Amino acid sequence: MTFTFAVSADDDPWPEIQKALFANRSVQDDPASVQIFAPNQADDAAVVPVSIKIPSTVAPSAKSLTLIIDRNPVPIAATFAFGDGFRKGADIGERTIATRIRVDAFSRVRAVLETTDGVLHMASKFVIGSGGCSAPASKDQEQALAQMGKAHLTVLRDDSNGKDWREARVMIKHPNFTGMQMNKTTGDYTPARFVNAIEVKQGNTVLWSMEGGISISEDPNIRFTFATDSPADLEFTATDTSGAKFRATGSISPPS
Repeated sequence: MTFTFAVSADDDPWPEIQKALFANRSVQDDPASVQIFAPNQADDAAVVPVSIKIPSTVAPSAKSLTLIIDRNPVPIAATFAFGDGFRKGADIGERTIATRIRVDAFSRVRAVLETTDGVLHMASKFVIGSGGCSAPASKDQEQALAQMGKAHLTVLRDDSNGKDWREARVMIKHPNFTGMQMNKTTGDYTPARFVNAIEVKQGNTVLWSMEGGISISEDPNIRFTFATDSPADLEFTATDTSGAKFRATGSISPPS
């Protein structure tokens, strides 16, 4: 779901966002089921690291995760739908999903986890930062487009966390233009173009799929942990709003 709206500095946008996303369903702070970590103050509002942790007791029932930046023009940064490849497997401790986001104004950043019983669990963190959605890309438009499409999938193992523990990282070279960035040469706004879908699989088993928006930073980078005893390679496929496709694979059993 994608929606935009404007609020004054004195308004609390969360009630409207909650109603648009979840209708009349209850969404409660629940640090026992989900936690979110981000800097108090962003060094660069266009590249803000954020990490979500799901306890091992909750991971088997994780259904979806919605990452929200209240005061961004498009508040939904990403929605992850979890498959059996993420939910099942040995107990490896908490599961982590981490990425980098844009923060356009001082805002509360929220992670809303839905479990298979239909309950919505929330964690949030206030982040000081501004201008992340309109900040110019780190490369000029021509350079960014020339490098676009390079995709990598790396998998790490650490047997001290258990023989089935893995950490994977999805990386895509892509400017993720927001539509709010000005071309320094022409003075025109660069049209929006961003990675809007990613799916990660091991063989025929889906770990997660993601719907993304403009609030994910350029060169999307998503790190996550999971458990597996299968030797099959990991693979991700992705698309952007212009229909371009990206793909990469990674060995599930790299040297530890």
